[in-house]
Amino acid sequence: MHFNLKRAVGVMAIPLLGSALAVGATALPAHATTWHDTGLSAGAVSVESFLGTGLGAGSGDGGPGIGDIILSGTGVTWSLHAPPVGVTLSGTIISWSSTGGAVPNATPIVADATDSNGNVEALEIPVTIAGSSNIQVSPSPATVVTVSLSALADPTTTGTVTFGATSSKTSDSINFAESSLPSGLVSGNPVLTYVGGTAAAGTYGGVKVTATDTDGAVLSGLFSLTVAASNGYTGSRYGNEVNPSGNGFDVYKQHDYPGAIIAGWAATQADPATHFLLLTGTHSGAVKFEYAPQGAGTGLCVSDPGGGWAADPLRDGLILTWCNTGAWQQFVPQSNGTLKNVATGLVVNPAGTGAQLRGGTTPTWWGGSVYTWTADANL
Repeated sequence: MHFNLKRAVGVMAIPLLGSALAVGATALPAHATTWHDTGLSAGAVSVESFLGTGLGAGSGDGGPGIGDIILSGTGVTWSLHAPPVGVTLSGTIISWSSTGGAVPNATPIVADATDSNGNVEALEIPVTIAGSSNIQVSPSPATVVTVSLSALADPTTTGTVTFGATSSKTSDSINFAESSLPSGLVSGNPVLTYVGGTAAAGTYGGVKVTATDTDGAVLSGLFSLTVAASNGYTGSRYGNEVNPSGNGFDVYKQHDYPGAIIAGWAATQADPATHFLLLTGTHSGAVKFEYAPQGAGTGLCVSDPGGGWAADPLRDGLILTWCNTGAWQQFVPQSNGTLKNVATGLVVNPAGTGAQLRGGTTPTWWGGSVYTWTADANL
């Protein structure tokens, strides 16, 4: 926007803008860039080996384990995976009580052995019931199946990462989850995708993938993830709200800091001060407007702070503030074409070209409060 001081005098407190806003800006951090991800690629997974040894299960034949199943193994802690009612575990001893219900003979009970890395191997233990509180491995000696995962991999295809692994029990399905991802990406199963991602471009080490099969066997590994991203936007959600006079939202003097004034000015492709992103709000039916000169998101959104900013020349005047989920930045398009602020309940009104936009109880009589979202390609 190229601000006309003579035309604006009388409709804005212009002498106050420079001094008041400049003081506020000096104490504020640099703005945050909004990214949209365009592709992902992954380095090979460095698998964390299972550290447990000597896993096994046998029937107790004396001492405190008589009538129970005794688990063995070093470097692990034991847990039961979806045990039948009445089957319990204490340390390494699996017990059964008839008060919990019936356990069909030879129905496998699954015990998971977890090592210090969080990796798991599972034992499928076929059992038989003898008496009211006697559970034994059946047949004896133990025919115990060890379920483990291997071949954890992360091939990159067309900008996404698809995880795979092999279970020693081929009928088991495997689920994947990723952690320590860069902010802006969410875990995928089995595909980690850039679609909808907002992570900053760069290479991130120490990302973890965890594969878990239906018996509870777990295998984890670390890999590096490279994010390709752009801070430039195109398409229908890059543009401006334009009223019948052709004026849209405009950032005064292209000031990209909190407190910068939003005025009414001709919205054009050539004027970066009139470039915004249309974002979905967190309140029902609401949208937000992020300042994005030349399509580069700034992390600053249009807000009606309701008089809460001393640097704002007009009460309920529109300014930029850091994008957040608060109601002050959210506007609900009305059936008559106006925009109503969620926090204040006021509609966005212009006061002529070059003047600060502000909230009002009713729309302007001449129709300037009717706004239509217009993509940049049509400005």
